Amino acid sequence: MNTETLKQNIWQATENLLEKEFFVVDVLIKELKEKLKVSVLLDGDKGVNIEVCAKTSRALGNIIEEQNWIESKYILEVSSPGAENPLKMLRQLPQHIGRTLQIATKDGKIIEGVLKNVEGNQIVVEQSIGKGKKMQKIVHQIDWNEIITAKVVISFK
Repeated sequence: MNTETLKQNIWQATENLLEKEFFVVDVLIKELKEKLKVSVLLDGDKGVNIEVCAKTSRALGNIIEEQNWIESKYILEVSSPGAENPLKMLRQLPQHIGRTLQIATKDGKIIEGVLKNVEGNQIVVEQSIGKGKKMQKIVHQIDWNEIITAKVVISFK
């Protein structure tokens, strides 16, 4: 089975295992020296926890074995995308309302601001420019299709 077909099969099988508030963000397949590494990234409308990942991993591992999708040795990893990974789907954004995002748009702009709203295909980000009394707040309404990358900015303040 080629890598793309394997990826599609794993994606679909995982979607079928998940309750409706959870979803697949990505399936990554990497060839290591003597085995295949399959990473399945999950998220949920209110985030995803370790129990969901573990339960999904066990069930997905059983399906991979039953269907004999991978004939060699492999590692199966089911996890959340993690804060360092960009947000890949619009569905991931509502849970991040109130957090600071860094967004790169197709027209070359980099916008860093607080996610205020997600409605339809549009997101609203409030950017603060300047400091003190000279600080201005600029509200950007951005169509999801115009975004190249969107990342949550981690702050240790």
